[in-house]
Amino acid sequence: MATWLIIVLICVSTLKVVLASPPTFVMDWLLAKFALHAKVLEEDTTVTHMGKSLEGEEKIQFIQHFNEAVFFDRYDEYDVPGTNTGIPLVMVTKKGKKKVRLSVYIYSDHVDVFKQSSKKAAAYSLLSESLQNGSITLAGNH
Repeated sequence: MATWLIIVLICVSTLKVVLASPPTFVMDWLLAKFALHAKVLEEDTTVTHMGKSLEGEEKIQFIQHFNEAVFFDRYDEYDVPGTNTGIPLVMVTKKGKKKVRLSVYIYSDHVDVFKQSSKKAAAYSLLSESLQNGSITLAGNH
């Protein structure tokens, strides 16, 4: 009887430690799964601006700057800015098996992103000096 009690205590203690402080790879996976501003992969993403597809170095550079951008603020469902000036960059990418459409509006002080998937929509703001300062020059954006 005492042997089983010790085995159960060891198992419960191990489970408690794992649940209280999970390994880094588990936390990284969980955070990435539920992140609003998730990283996009170049090979799974198409980027268009004014109907023209971005290719090569321009596409790679834009995706890299987008991935490095810092999440700033999430807009509430009823607090989304109604007047978006400029023409968005449209990114279509995959998240698992689902396609996600990101409309990116670049301004001088922030970047607005409107994310649409088959069932959900979200809007949020990013900060990215590289995108805001026009290191990627695109006609139609302010």
